[in-house]
Amino acid sequence: MKEKIIGKRKNGMPMLLLILSILVLAVFGLIYGINNSIVIMVVSLIVMSTAWILFLGLKILKPQEALVLTLFGKYVGTLKGDGFYFVNPFCTGLNPASTTKLSQSGDVRPSGTINQNGQQVNIEMPTKKLSLKIMTLNNTRQKINDRLGNPIEIGIAVTWKIVDTAKAVFNVENYKEFLSLQCDAALRNIVRIYPYDVAENVDTTGDGVADEGSLRGSSDLVAQRIKEEIQKRVEEAGIEIVESRITYLAYAPEIAAVMLQRQQASAIIDARKMIVDGAVGMVEMALERLSENGVVELDEERKAAMVSNLMVVLCGNHDAQPVVNSGSLY
Repeated sequence: MKEKIIGKRKNGMPMLLLILSILVLAVFGLIYGINNSIVIMVVSLIVMSTAWILFLGLKILKPQEALVLTLFGKYVGTLKGDGFYFVNPFCTGLNPASTTKLSQSGDVRPSGTINQNGQQVNIEMPTKKLSLKIMTLNNTRQKINDRLGNPIEIGIAVTWKIVDTAKAVFNVENYKEFLSLQCDAALRNIVRIYPYDVAENVDTTGDGVADEGSLRGSSDLVAQRIKEEIQKRVEEAGIEIVESRITYLAYAPEIAAVMLQRQQASAIIDARKMIVDGAVGMVEMALERLSENGVVELDEERKAAMVSNLMVVLCGNHDAQPVVNSGSLY
């Protein structure tokens, strides 16, 4: 289905004035025909009773709106661009997603109130117009297993817009639901490629070489791949994906506590390694300075004892409690 634009002639105002003029003439003809001619009176009555049909052809579009028109089931074209239009009165607008409301920005329909049993009730009135604005879809968080099989929860925000109204209306049953489902499917496919954190011997690019790609560390790259995957899936629906972003990323509740302990253990090990490396450097420096300045001559046994004491002091979790030896070292 190829989109046809018919919104170049904005002749709504001239047609409105013409219709009003016809009705005014019909009223005068009715008044004149009552006293002078039955034929003129009948014609005026017919015109007055059928002229209202012409009002159905008047269409008003705001900026970034479109209206897909069909005539007796056949697609005749799309009105695009703000303005006041007149089309065939028997043309009807078509929007299969008019009653579908997703958790997204821009998905707002006209509303009103009615009096029901003495109470004001809010109602939403579906519109046949399609919004061409950029909208943001916030799908619900999903629980997905990452590359290592760890369950994680992830959510994305996808900004999108309609670029081909004919494809959006005729190629899929409901373009909003179609987009939502394709976002879920694409998210699952991409997330399964990456581990949550950097892991060894994991290839996330498909080139056969292990890399450091991860959901947490390569969020921009992951979001770009999700966008490309969604775009391939919604091309036939006339939708363009502008951007996709990860809005939520965490381990699933059932393993969150265990993974937190794992991260804490990894952090403790890294900190200990740094402390030991620093302590060894300080001990080496102390022995070199003592030897260079000739402060004291130590044999290998006493060097070992000094190294042991310094390492205990520098690597201990608590402040050292010194013991003063007032006697001889020997």
